[in-house]
Amino acid sequence: MKNENVVKFGLINTVEGYSYLALVFIAMPLKYIFGIALAVKMVGMIHGILFVLFCLYLIKAWQESKWSFGENIIFFIASLIPFGTFFTKTKIKTYELKSFV
Repeated sequence: MKNENVVKFGLINTVEGYSYLALVFIAMPLKYIFGIALAVKMVGMIHGILFVLFCLYLIKAWQESKWSFGENIIFFIASLIPFGTFFTKTKIKTYELKSFV
């Protein structure tokens, strides 16, 4: 039986990571090099919504799977670093299949 909140957290972890990369490496250069400010507004809003969802699912998954507070902090800090969420992906996969009694 899979831990559904951890599966959802793993999905939002990946999507939020891609949105962060789009913001930093596509939208921001479009704004500061080419003067297209609308790119940051649109991608920034999408990324902001995804980040809030990331935080909510992080809390839900943490409560359900009972991983340590330190791992929770690592997941959060990794979300603040470009490419960071992709390094935590394998750790999240290990928690998907653990029982959540």
